[in-house]
Amino acid sequence: MSVDPLGHEQQDAYAISAEFYDVLQAERDGARVRRLYRDDVRKARVGVLDVGAGTGRVTLMSLMESQVPVHAVEPARSMRSPLMTRLASLPADLRMRVTVYPHPLDEAGLHQVADAAVCHNTIACLHPAARRALWPAVAEALVPGGVLLVQLPPERLPRHETTHVLPTVRVGRHEYGGRMVASADVNRIRTRFDYWVRGEGGVLRQHNATFWMWPASRTELVGELAGCGFAPLRDRADASVLAVRLGRR
Repeated sequence: MSVDPLGHEQQDAYAISAEFYDVLQAERDGARVRRLYRDDVRKARVGVLDVGAGTGRVTLMSLMESQVPVHAVEPARSMRSPLMTRLASLPADLRMRVTVYPHPLDEAGLHQVADAAVCHNTIACLHPAARRALWPAVAEALVPGGVLLVQLPPERLPRHETTHVLPTVRVGRHEYGGRMVASADVNRIRTRFDYWVRGEGGVLRQHNATFWMWPASRTELVGELAGCGFAPLRDRADASVLAVRLGRR
């Protein structure tokens, strides 16, 4: 989970969720990241670009599964802090292969540094104008022939409010848990996370955070990316991922 890599106004939007993300979601998300992107990352010979790195699931997988430099773009300090802590615990040879950019992608100055790029858990959180502005920056960072993997946003607005209960996790004497509630709001999706921490005497803390998502179809994204020189690759086994290749420029 990350903020708009081309925006500035939402950089602190994850200040609340950053405390709970790794505890409640990272293990399952880490397994999904390996399943969705590992094969492509293993083929990288120039570098890997992680757009909206969050707390580092794609970044760490890329370090473990490749031998190339990894470029992690994460503008939000609240998410970047656990990312840096995680990287600091790695052996020196791994740390030397990763660079973290605390800027939006278009300000990171990355030119042809990677032949594989991943946008995981990111695109849905972009306003359509910001999403369209992201593609040229990704194209600039990739070498010709580079592959971009995009986790697709929801295709349409939800018809009804839906609730997803997050797993309960015990840390010492405390239990951490929460839920995600999604509902339609005009042309976007309102996603509210409710978190709680319980001790032996009951609830110790409760927090909530709201995020916005914008639906977009696969066809719509393919059209946007085509304008920046990307062509779609064959469909992946998991339909939630769109794979495209940057043409020769």
